[in-house]
Amino acid sequence: MGATIRPPTASSGMAIPELAVVIIATGVHTRGASPALGRLADLIGRGLDQTAALWPDIAWSYRQVHQAAHILKNEAGEAASSVRRRFDGWLGAMARHRDRAGDLSGAVDHFRRVASSYRPGLFHCYAVPGLPRTNNDLEHEFGSQRYHERRASGRKTASPGTVARGEARLPAAIATRLRRPSGADLGRADRMQWRRLRHRLDRRRYSGVMRRRFRQDPAAYLADLERKACQQTLPP
Repeated sequence: MGATIRPPTASSGMAIPELAVVIIATGVHTRGASPALGRLADLIGRGLDQTAALWPDIAWSYRQVHQAAHILKNEAGEAASSVRRRFDGWLGAMARHRDRAGDLSGAVDHFRRVASSYRPGLFHCYAVPGLPRTNNDLEHEFGSQRYHERRASGRKTASPGTVARGEARLPAAIATRLRRPSGADLGRADRMQWRRLRHRLDRRRYSGVMRRRFRQDPAAYLADLERKACQQTLPP
């Protein structure tokens, strides 16, 4: 937490509002500059003057988000537990000092809630070698999977089965594009883990079947539920 608050800066080190004024002023004083550019410089200058009170809140909030991104980038190559500890500490510091964000304190709270919801999956990439980092790599991989599915199925949109069976489809599709599996690979599979996966997928499929039946005939579906609830004994 720096004691001095400055607006976000460009690579030159100059504050963004100051940089904008310098760029416009340079253009205005260039020989042959149009009157429209001068009016634009005046307009931007007045706008920056009128919003000057907002910049400290923006600058402080910007630094907090930028620091969170720096921690997740993990340029030092720290272990997953260290990155998690630093990230949790930074979120805690944001909560304690949220009032320094002024009118943007609500945005800081929103950032913390979203970051906390993503937290369970943020740190695997630091523990598993070769796992894509917490940036656009995963999003790119999901997009690539949708592209391959559309090419293979002829669908213009993603397959609905991806939602229900994506837990198995996505890893299988990625792995088989890297290397063709052999019989030995299948033989080394954990059968108990395989059964648990099949059980989860079957439950999702059954839930989808029930929702489809309800959409097709709500009255019959509800009548069947009522009949089962009124039964004195469980069905065989």
